[in-house]
Amino acid sequence: MITDNRSDRRSARLFVVEADGTMRDLPRTRLATLFDPGDLIVANDAATLPASLHGTHVPSGEAIEIRLAGWLSLPDPTRFVAIAFGSGDHRTRTEDRLPPPALSTGDRLRLGPLEAVVERLLDHPRLLELYFPGIRAAVLAGMAQHGQPIQYAHAPEPLALWDVWTKIAARPFAFEAPSAGFALDWRTLQAWRRRDVGFAALTHAAGVSSTGDPALDSRLPLDEPYRIPERTAAQVARAKLRGSRIIAIGTSVVRALEAAANADGSVRAGNGTATGRIARGTLLRVVDAILTGVHQPGESHFELLRAFADDALLAEASAALSASRYRAHEFGDSVLLNCQPLLRSARTEPARGARGEASRSTVFLALGALEVKIQPMASLIRLRSRRSLKITHPDML
Repeated sequence: MITDNRSDRRSARLFVVEADGTMRDLPRTRLATLFDPGDLIVANDAATLPASLHGTHVPSGEAIEIRLAGWLSLPDPTRFVAIAFGSGDHRTRTEDRLPPPALSTGDRLRLGPLEAVVERLLDHPRLLELYFPGIRAAVLAGMAQHGQPIQYAHAPEPLALWDVWTKIAARPFAFEAPSAGFALDWRTLQAWRRRDVGFAALTHAAGVSSTGDPALDSRLPLDEPYRIPERTAAQVARAKLRGSRIIAIGTSVVRALEAAANADGSVRAGNGTATGRIARGTLLRVVDAILTGVHQPGESHFELLRAFADDALLAEASAALSASRYRAHEFGDSVLLNCQPLLRSARTEPARGARGEASRSTVFLALGALEVKIQPMASLIRLRSRRSLKITHPDML
C-alpha cells in the first residue's frame, strides 16, 4: 500500500462500511455530508509532543534513542514511560532496530540539552521509566529544541512538528499523532455546524503504535490519561437523551469515552486514565460509530475495531481496502465503520429514576447469534442481514 499522503490530504479517500455489509468508496471530502442533524462528532484535540530524543548513554558512551511512550504522573512533564533503542534512526524498520545499551537504574542519559535518569527498569529490555531533573518549563523547552516526532520507516523523510499536528491540535499531550483527526478541516467543521451536526473535543494522550517487538506490541496500548471537558460531557449527555449517535474520530476517542462511561451512556467530565484493551466482546456504552485509519489485523487499533464489526465483515473490508490500494498509517486514507457496536456482553444496566423506572438509556441483550437492542418507545423491528435483531427508537430513523 502507498502510505504517505502529506502532500495533499484533501485528495485522501474514505471507505464507508455499513452495518448491513454495504461498502462505499468516496472522496474524504464527502465526510461532511455523512452524518445526520443531532449526531455528535467527538475528536481528540491533543497536540503531538516531539517525543523522539536522540543522545548518549553516559555510562557506556553509546548512542541511544528514547521514545517517550506514556505519562507516569500528571500534570508533571518530567516523568515518563519510555522505549529505548540503540544507534540508528527511523529509516531502519522498528523491528530491525538495535537494542539499547545495557541499562541500569540510576544511569544518566544525555539527550541534547536535557539530562534524563533511568528511574526504573521494567520487564522488557526496551521498556523503562525515566525522569528529567529540573523544572517543567525547562524540560518542555528542551524537548521543543531537541526532540523530533516519533516516526517510522514508511515515511523516510524527517517529519516536522507541524506535520503531526491536526487542525484542532491544542494542548501538547500525545506521543504520536491522533491521526484520525487529519481527516478534519475547517470546511468540514463548518459544514457540520450548518447542518446541525454537533462537534466536541477531548484530550487523550495517544501513545506509540509500535515498539518493534511483538511481545511488547502485544501490551499496546499502554495506560493513557485523558481529559473530558464539562462541555463535552454535557454534549454527550444531550445526544444520548435525544437518541442521537456519537461518532468517534479515532481509537483514542473511543478509549477515553468508554473509560469515562456511565451505565446510561453519559460520560464523566474531568481527568482519567484509559486502561486495558477494547476488542471483540467489549461492551461499548457511548460510541456508536468510528472514523479511523487503515489498520492491519493484529494491530491494537485493529483489535479495537472488532468491537464495532464482526471478523467476517472486517476481513471483507480489509480485502477491499488492499485491492483498492488504500493508504495506511498516519498519513493515509480513512475508514468509517458506520455500524452499531457488537455488544456481546449479556449485562443489562439501565439507569433507574427515583421510583425505579428505567431511563431513556439503551439496553442490550446478547442471545446466542442474536443481539437485541431495546430503547424506550421502540417502534420498528428490523432483521438485519448479519443475524442481528434491532429494535430502534423512532428518533434515530
